[in-house]
Amino acid sequence: MKNLILAICVSMTVMLLIGTFLYENHESLSLPYENIDSDHSNEAEGIDEPKTETLQPVNNDMIDYTLQNNKLTITYNNGQDWVKVPLDIELLFSGEYSGNKEQLIDGSYILTEDFAAFLYPEDLGSNSPRIILKYSHDQGETWNDGIVADVFPQMRFRKIDFLNDKFGYVILSGGRTMSEEYSLAFLTNDGGETWTSTTEPPTTRLIAYGGFVDESTGFLSYGTINPEEPDVFVTQDGGETWEQAVFRVPEEYEQVFVQAEELVKEDDYLSVFVNQGPNGDYAGGLVKGKFISEDNGLTWDFQREVKPDETE
Repeated sequence: MKNLILAICVSMTVMLLIGTFLYENHESLSLPYENIDSDHSNEAEGIDEPKTETLQPVNNDMIDYTLQNNKLTITYNNGQDWVKVPLDIELLFSGEYSGNKEQLIDGSYILTEDFAAFLYPEDLGSNSPRIILKYSHDQGETWNDGIVADVFPQMRFRKIDFLNDKFGYVILSGGRTMSEEYSLAFLTNDGGETWTSTTEPPTTRLIAYGGFVDESTGFLSYGTINPEEPDVFVTQDGGETWEQAVFRVPEEYEQVFVQAEELVKEDDYLSVFVNQGPNGDYAGGLVKGKFISEDNGLTWDFQREVKPDETE
């Protein structure tokens, strides 16, 4: 009888041990699968997960970008595939800018099939940060940083462009106080890797437009607050010297056409549209004057009036 009771006790003990072992292993194996559907789990606990928007190209172009989800991403096939740009988007709107932050600042970036480039300050907390150009020559597979300026005041005007795969320019202004500011042009001859500054232009007026038409010839157009006549400085030696251009404005157009826009090469001369400034009211305020220069930008003669639809 004692042997039977002993056998029953041993059997029950073994069964309890086996049951405990199987239960513990079942719990440990089940836990990972319970956490797979974390969204449902968080829903039950009342936790809101951040949702991401479906990305849409800003301009609906084949080569485009978006700032959705607080990230700068670019596409080369109208949004089928996206490449993230390793850059804090707040940096792209730094300085003196109060416009729309759903689109990049006009002139502050380049996005083509062969070249993507974005201009920004390195440090938001500094009053005089380094200015960096983040760029890619392989559609975003790799990114490089070119130092445009080691130190520069908080930016207002900013513009970048390349005339070929090597030569490019950046024009910046900053440190504005009332109607004065600092402005300067920078040039690269190696695709954006290194940059050199030009000579400082002899003016502190607020810049309105600027650019280079070739590797030697560039211009800076000033006057944004109540301009009374075109105020343009031209270089013909890659920015080593700047000379104020002369505009021969007919008497009937004096104080009408007052602000020069972008210089353009046409055949064997340069041309430029001169607008009426922020307060113009001649013929509705949108008519511009076209001027041409046959001495590479030093002197300009009036050619004709230009209607708004001719300048688009």
